[in-house]
Order: sequence, then structure tokens, then C-alpha cells
Amino acid sequence: MRFRHPDGSVVHVAYCTNVHPAEDLAGVLGQLRRYAGPIRERLGVPRLGLGLWLSRPVCDTLLAEPGEVVRLRDALAEHGLEVVTLNGFPYQGFHDYEGESDAGSAVPGAPKLRVYHPDWTTEERLDYTLDLARVLAGLLPGDVRWGSISTLPLAWRTPWTPERSATAMGMLDRLSAGLAEVAAETGRRIRVGFEPEPGCIVENTTQAAHHLAAVDHDHLGVCLDACHLAVQFEDPGEAVKRLAVAGLPVVKLQASCALQVDRPADPFTREALTAFAEPRFLHQTRERNTKDVIHLAEAPGGSPDTAGAVHDGGLRAVDDLGEALDGGLPGNSPWRVHFHVPLHATPAPPLTSTQGVLEETLRVLLAGPVALTRHVEVETYTWQALPRDRRPGADEELVEGIALELAWIRERLIDLGLKEETP
Repeated sequence: MRFRHPDGSVVHVAYCTNVHPAEDLAGVLGQLRRYAGPIRERLGVPRLGLGLWLSRPVCDTLLAEPGEVVRLRDALAEHGLEVVTLNGFPYQGFHDYEGESDAGSAVPGAPKLRVYHPDWTTEERLDYTLDLARVLAGLLPGDVRWGSISTLPLAWRTPWTPERSATAMGMLDRLSAGLAEVAAETGRRIRVGFEPEPGCIVENTTQAAHHLAAVDHDHLGVCLDACHLAVQFEDPGEAVKRLAVAGLPVVKLQASCALQVDRPADPFTREALTAFAEPRFLHQTRERNTKDVIHLAEAPGGSPDTAGAVHDGGLRAVDDLGEALDGGLPGNSPWRVHFHVPLHATPAPPLTSTQGVLEETLRVLLAGPVALTRHVEVETYTWQALPRDRRPGADEELVEGIALELAWIRERLIDLGLKEETP
């Protein structure tokens, strides 16, 4: 979907296909027929944007033969779809875990911490991101001159040394140079947004301003994820101002909501919350610290001591929901959990979501005289990780749910003064 901002710019809205497992090109093409096309039809719009997730093997396939990119672009057009942004955070194997357990501990094969590898200290991450830029340049609609790619916020926080930091900064210099080459060769400008995420080297906008202030802001910026923003208890207005002062553009907004727990010490609340402690994805959990601010400590051997650990900013922090429920957080004040819940429907009481943070983020970025971002991507990848009684069963239920999320975003943008465009 496209919306015209009062400043005359076009704001693109998409949903991210990392919700659908696909590790080869056939799987990606199947997604268009099985999900994306029906979602567009369910919305009743002539054109729908996708934030494609293309794993490393899919990217290799597309670049091996130039005709494969054309084939994908033609398939998108056939289903009334377009692509201006890619999700380049997961490298591959994002949906590898196929088990049935609802236990909250990590299990072999689950993404968990593995999703942060390879990180920005490696050639693999640099090569993958530049290859995605080449693919995206070939997928952009004819009337669109620039696209975006979201990526991980440098690395998971451990192990991290001055040497690794210097290596990562060198990789970002090479990334900027590579993106400039793509622009010169194709006439399409691709920008990469680093996505602050709890537990990572860059987990909030303060750290983004610190670590990324010196990078090339013509090609590099921030992907602001509203769920992550909420989990870190950041105020959207202050966060966006902080990025602006640092000269960091908001390359993309990922429209997402976190799970919020107002009374985590209540037994009934904890029972409801236990259903969200699942083994596939990492669900970092934060609680405001009501006493002194203590900085995150590292346990012997370089492993984070997450039991009651506290990050700067006055937040008690653990790396997964199961740890919080096992006593890692005191439960004296509300929790926010990195679990992407559907935008349009808050969880059943006593749980809720950070929908209000997302609404405020949209307002800060798009209600002013100038659009502060032009790419909005709905990124609820956890539909199949929801508690069993809330997961979509048949394809039609997932199609309906994602369509309702997009309809919710459409209503919010129209309320903010944007006008929906039709081809």
C-alpha cells in the first residue's frame, strides 16, 4: 500500500514475510500465491507491499542467474505485489525449529541467539547485505528510486571487545562503499538500517547514536522497531529526537507491538504469561528498576549474568521470558516482553500490549510537516509462536490476521492525515 504524506512524499506500507518459512526460491514464490496475494485480496487493495525476507541460499539463487530476479519480480506483479524493502536481519534458518514443546528453555535448532550470527564483525554479513542490495535494486518498482534493508544492531552484546568493535566499523565503511557502487551501477539507492534490539550491542537509540554517529548517513541509518523501543521503555518522541541530533535517518519503521504485563507478581497474571514462554525465539524481558541503577555485569567466562542483571537506563533485564518467570526479575513494576503480538488485537486480560507506543511512534514519525520515514513494515513474525489457543490454524486464518494488522495501520495513517494512493 502507498500513502501520500502532506509533504508530497510517498510512504510505503508492507508486511514482512519472515512470518512465513522459506529457505529456497520455490518457497518464496509459493508464499506469494499462498499468503501475500490472498492478503491483498482480503484487504481489497490493488497493490500491496512486501518486506521480503530472503535467506542467504535464496539470495545466492537469485544472483546466480539474472533471470531469476526478473522471474521473482514478474511473480510479484502477477499477484499485485511490490517490494521496496527487505528484512536482512536473519541470515538463514529463521524457522528451523519445528518442535512441539511449549517449554521456555532454549532447544537445539531453535533460532534464539543463533539469529544474531553472522554478525557485523564477519565478511559473511557484509557480503550477504550487499548481495541483498543488488537483488533489491532489481526488484524496485519502476517509479521508485530507493529501497531499504534492515539488519542486526552490530552483534549480540557478548563477546565484544575493542578489537571486534573496530572490525565492525571497518565493515560498515565497506558497506557504505558497496552501496555507493550499487547506486552507481543501477541508479537505485539502497539504504541499510541497523535495528536496535534488547540485549545487543545497540539495544536502544542512545547506543545507536553513540555507535553509529560517525557512519555514512547517506547510506546507513536506523531501522526503528516499535516493539524493541517499547521493551526498552524508550519514549518515541525523545528517541526520534536523539537520532536526529546524531544525524541518523530512520530508514524504516517496523510496526510491531510488545507484550506488556502490568502486574507480573500476580499469580493469575504469571500463569497467563507462562503460555508465551516458548522455545523458538528469544523473548528479552525488561522491568523498570525502582532503586539504584546498576550496569550489566558479566559472569566469569564471558557469559552474561542475566539473573536480575540491570542495563544502564534503569532497567532490570533478562535475556528470555523463562528467566524472568524463574525469578530473574523481581516483578515490582510492569514488564515488557520482546514478543511481537498482533497489532490490532491486544492479548486477553490480564495481559496487554504496547499498542499505544506504536501509535505514538507513528504520530512522531508521520504526523508532522515532514515524513521522518517513508517505509513502514508490519513485522509480527510470531503468529505461530502464540499460545496454542491463539495461533492461526488454516492458511485462511493467518491471511485474515495479517490483513487485519494492515487494515489497522491503514486506519492509523489516514487518521494522521495521509491519503491512500491507488495505481
